[in-house]
Parts: sequence; C-alpha cells; structure tokens
Amino acid sequence: MVVEPFQDSAIDLAGIRNVKRNTSVVAEEPTTRREDRTVLARRFDKALTLPGALASFACGIVIVALLSWAAASRSATTESGPASIGPTFNTACRPEARPAVPESASRAASRQSRPPAPVVDRMVLACQALGPAAPYPICGVDCVECPQCRCGCSQGEMCLPAEICSPAESCGSGTLRLGLGGLSSRLHGNAVCPSGGCRPGAHGPKPCGWEASRLINWQNYAQGEYCGPARTRHVQEYRLRVDDELDLVYRLTREEQPNPYQLNVGDEIQVESATDPDLDRNLLLQPDGTITLRLLGQVKATGRTIPQLREEVEELYKKYYKVPAITISPLRVNSKLDDLRNAVDSRFGRGGQNRAARVTPEGTISLPAIGVVQAQGLTLQELRVELREAYRKEVEGIEVIPVLVNRAPRYVYVLGEVALPGRYELSGPTTVLQALSMAGSWNVGAYLRQVVVLRRGEDWRLMATMLNLRPPLYGKQPCPPDEIWISDSDVVIVPKNPILVADEFIDLVFTRGIYGVFPMNTTLNFSKLSTL
Repeated sequence: MVVEPFQDSAIDLAGIRNVKRNTSVVAEEPTTRREDRTVLARRFDKALTLPGALASFACGIVIVALLSWAAASRSATTESGPASIGPTFNTACRPEARPAVPESASRAASRQSRPPAPVVDRMVLACQALGPAAPYPICGVDCVECPQCRCGCSQGEMCLPAEICSPAESCGSGTLRLGLGGLSSRLHGNAVCPSGGCRPGAHGPKPCGWEASRLINWQNYAQGEYCGPARTRHVQEYRLRVDDELDLVYRLTREEQPNPYQLNVGDEIQVESATDPDLDRNLLLQPDGTITLRLLGQVKATGRTIPQLREEVEELYKKYYKVPAITISPLRVNSKLDDLRNAVDSRFGRGGQNRAARVTPEGTISLPAIGVVQAQGLTLQELRVELREAYRKEVEGIEVIPVLVNRAPRYVYVLGEVALPGRYELSGPTTVLQALSMAGSWNVGAYLRQVVVLRRGEDWRLMATMLNLRPPLYGKQPCPPDEIWISDSDVVIVPKNPILVADEFIDLVFTRGIYGVFPMNTTLNFSKLSTL
C-alpha cells in the first residue's frame, strides 16, 4: 500500500482510514507497514504542535502590545508634570531658581574631574505637605447623595417601585411598616405593602454603581480618622429591658415639706410639764405606734403632728391637774428616712448611698421601703419619676437617681456556610456584613444570593427576610440595599450553594446509602483499549 504524503502539514484522514481498512495488505508487508506508520506518527505529532505554536505567538503579541501601552502612558504622565497627578506639594519644598554665578578656572577644572552627578527625578520631592496619609483626592460613592428615583409620594412618605406594590398602594406613611401575610397593618418594616405583593429583601430605587463616583471628603480628620466623627445617637430614647443593671443613687433633698410632719414608729420625743416635773420624760414611739405616759398609760402617737399630740395629752391630764401645762418636743424624727439610709449605705464599700439592681425577667426591680417597681420599657427619666412618687408615699426628703451601669447583652447568631458559626455579642450598631465578618467570612460554596435573616418582634412574633449579599462582597455594588442593620437575637443563615446541596444528596443517597449497602467495584483498563 502507498500512503499519500501530507499536503501543507494537514492530516490526510482519508489516508488514515485506508490504512485501517487495508490491514490485510499491510500484514503481508511488515517492513513497509512499520515504515509507513512511523512516518504517519511523526507527521501526526507535527500537526498537533501547530496550534500550540500559534497560541504562543499570539500571547507574545499581546504582551508586547501591553508593554508598549504602559510605556506610552508613563511618558505622557511624565510630560504632564506633577500638576496632572493630583497631589498638593508643599511649595516651600520646591527648589528655588538661583542666579548664575561665573565660576573660576580652578573650580571648573575641579568640577570636570568629579564623577558625574546622579540623575534626579523631578517627580520625587524631598518633602510633601503634611496631612492625610494619601495626599491625593479620593473619589467614591455617597449612598445618600446618589441619584434616586422619583415618584408621586409626598414629603415624609416612602416610595416603593410599581413592580413590588400596586400603584394604589405604592406610597405609605413613614409611621407605618411592612405587614406579613394578610395583616398589612402590622408594624415591622418601613412602608406599607399589600399582602402577597412583596418579595423578600430590601426594595427601593435602583442602587448606584461605581460610575457614580465623585470627589468625597474622605479624610476629614487626617491621622485622627480612627477616632471617627461623633455621628448621631444610636436611639432616640433608651428603654430598659431585662438584665439591664442599674445603680440607684439615694440623695437627701433637704427641702422644706409643705405638709406638717407626722410622727412615725421609732421617733423620739420629750414630754415636759410645768406643773409637775415628775411627768417629764423622753419617750420612743413603740412599734404599735403608742407612747407610755405617767398616770395615762398607753397613748396613740403615730400619725399625729406635734401640736395635735400635745393638745391630746393636755386634755387627758386635765383629769388630774387643773392646768397641766404640757410641752412636747421632738428629739429624733424621720426614723423611716434613717432606716432607708442605713439600708442603702455603702460608705464602707463602694462609697455613697446607692443600691445595685438588675431588671428581672418579669421586668421589675426590688428596692427597700417600696418593694417591687416595674422598670421594663421605661426610660431612666420615667423610672426616676416612678421611684420619686413611690418613695413619697413612704418617706419624705429622699430622691432616687437611677444610673444605667451595664446594658443587657445583645447577641447575633450566624450559622451556615461561614468559617466560625456561633453567637456573637453586639457591642454597637452592626450590619449583616459586619456580622458575617465576625463569623470569619463566608466559605467557598456559600449561596450569597439567598442569605436568610430571622428576627423576633417586640411581641416575640417571628419575621424573616432574604438578602442578596453577593454584589457587595464581590465588589459589584457600592451601595447595597440589602446591607441592613442587625437587631438583638437575629439569626443570620448563609445557605449552601445548589452544587453543594447536590453533592450532599449524592453523598447521602449513593455513597453512604446504596454503595454502603451494596458495595460495587468497577475497574477500567485503558491498556486493553484499541488504539490507532
């Protein structure tokens, strides 16, 4: 058999097929067959190396083009000078032009004998202006000043796109919130949306892209940026909740009371008589509210003022004396106040007159003299008023000032496809991306398009939303609408990618299931397969 030679380094497939069909003829000529197959293999290998050579040649052209473009850009930047780059240099650091001074012959000869001076790059100055670490203007996207969509909503109302809510309900009062299911009047969102008309996640105008970048006052504090601005307060008013720790400071008001003082148990008085000195004695009001007088026995004293008690004792002694001439003087009063001060006295411990209290799970605190007081849901000022009114009924001349020492711990729970799932404490305002970073970032294979956040409302009802965190995490979106604030006890779930879900299914059903019960082994020997 005669094998046709290759034309233009191309493979003659017809010749190869003829070789395979005429194997009987080749068998009769073993020497010719080996020579023909050797030539065919060499030309076949040569044909396969042709695409690789073309690819290498194309890569070389691309590299040369990139190097040429970089060199041209650098030369253009050098010609434009420092003003085109953007940094502001200190003018005091620029070299000043000096008038030319004629040099002598000896100095010229000395200069010629010196080695040549190094080339100085005029773009590099000895010193620059003090200020930000990067003395260049910084461009970025301000998500508040970014162009937003416009709709027919009046001032103070929220706008929802037509594809989310119906036109009749596209605008809602800023005081109403999104509803779940058939109860759109429930409060837990930022706008009114009809039942069944919303998709999970944040909705609103289309977020800006990186093309909206402009000059931003990015380094207003220069080296003090780590301190940051004061910003606005976290909440308009803080209301106490379970496990908040309070320090209640007791202070004597020493204010004049509008009502006359009434004697209490434990007060001490002095009874005197100008007629009979044997009636003189110091008396302590007993726990039953009485005092013991000579000739009279037990006399009720609590709940009476000093003039009232004197008139009553004077009238009783008229049975024995024509003119008793009784005088009653207070020796020690405000015994309830003294007892309260002794109960909260910390001068030998932390100092001052205070008492620590923690809000119990039922939302109350327990204090001496007044007992249990409701505290949950109140501000510190409201609790101060409640305590003042409660103590005024028991004792005068005391004021209680509540101080928040420690807030109840707040936690966020992150689980799913993250590096370190678990519970993390919220020490300040936290967003969902910040919670993701606390959990050690996401794992490869996490389905960032459907991150689920579970939340409990004020009445412990369950709410849920779904967020798309892929655009900001991959640098596709500077102002992600799904970058929401995290609340206490939120659960952030990062699900698996559908590929990982399928892999788990295969592993459970086949690897651990069918193959685990009926093990099968298959061997494929490639050496026995027919080749060219």
